[in-house]
Amino acid sequence: MECVILTVGDELLIGQVVDTNSAWMATKLNELGVRVREIRSISDSKEAIISALEAAFSAADIVLVTGGLGPTKDDVTKMGIAHFLGTDLSFDQGTYDKIAAMFAKRNIPLSDSHRQQCFMPEGIQLLDNQMGTAPGMRFEKNGKIGISMPGVPYEMKYIMEHHVLPMLQSMSNLFIRHRTFMTAGTGETVLEDAIEDVVAGLPHYIQISYLPSLGTVRLRITGRHTDETELDAAMSAAEAQILLRIQAHVYGYDGETLPSCIYRLAKEKGITIGTAESCTGGGFAHQLVSIPGSSAYFLGGVVAYSNDIKVKLLGVSPDTLAENGAVSETTVLEMVDGALDALGCDIAISFSGIAGPDGGSVEKPVGTIWCAIGNRQHRFSFLIRAGKDREKNIQYAIAVGMNQLRKFIEMYH
Repeated sequence: MECVILTVGDELLIGQVVDTNSAWMATKLNELGVRVREIRSISDSKEAIISALEAAFSAADIVLVTGGLGPTKDDVTKMGIAHFLGTDLSFDQGTYDKIAAMFAKRNIPLSDSHRQQCFMPEGIQLLDNQMGTAPGMRFEKNGKIGISMPGVPYEMKYIMEHHVLPMLQSMSNLFIRHRTFMTAGTGETVLEDAIEDVVAGLPHYIQISYLPSLGTVRLRITGRHTDETELDAAMSAAEAQILLRIQAHVYGYDGETLPSCIYRLAKEKGITIGTAESCTGGGFAHQLVSIPGSSAYFLGGVVAYSNDIKVKLLGVSPDTLAENGAVSETTVLEMVDGALDALGCDIAISFSGIAGPDGGSVEKPVGTIWCAIGNRQHRFSFLIRAGKDREKNIQYAIAVGMNQLRKFIEMYH
């Protein structure tokens, strides 16, 4: 099956709102083996909607539309669909009763706009929306299916998960399998070279894709086949062969993040962690505490942005700072020692660097970031050479530090 996604709204075209709906829908459709042929954003006009529907229905089996449903006058998607189907709008009492009951509980008066919202194209099937007032709509033309949903992300997701995805699953004769290796510390070309011969020997119904981001790469195996037994056997064999080649870089599977990996390892091994951050400004600690339950192992952190704080709170020697500078191997090692003492943690990690865009020198250009990790018995440090973009430098340092912390825990605990 092939699909076209249409997003309706002038706010998308002027950059006021970022279209996250399409990315989410495309991901879910891909998991079902539905190929997204095109994603298109169109303006809030009946003519644009009609034109887009005509083109989409001529190109794909399924057309998904988001946006332009609601009580306001610029919500014209229903009018465009009615014209496209050659029907009129008629009042739906069930939708009105639902809105009235919802508003009565909140003591909110109904307006004429809400009554106008209840006029629907004749002949369509309404899809229940428990997250809002506007129902979804299913309609057909020339044997092809269209689904219209509100543009509010949580409303769209509700209709997709409860109506659209189950429908598409029932229409497919394909069995779909996905397996994602979460890797860090290497690039996609290194991974690709490591498994090149394995990939060359895979059956045609199994594909490999690489999804890189700062410091990490997701390697995804996707299999699609009408024979479930054959698919499962081939997927298991592919996973085993690939893992054998790249296991040193794998920290988790199927969407696990580095922070959740650290959480899992710390809980398993019963250790505590603390941070001492300068250039990352508490960003590393923030990622750790983004995982629910992180208080079980994360004791706290010191954001020592100034040299005075490095000395007063972390015990960094003034002589070290004078002789080597804040951005140095010696400084981050002393920051680790200070964090171990100040926080009483089992492991500490520290950062000090030049995030940019200013402050660099010939000896220490922008993107020079030192990091150290240690416990009472072992310490090590490493230099990160990032680029010139401040935010990317910070996020890259955090990702590299997170992966090195993972390795440290696995090696020494």
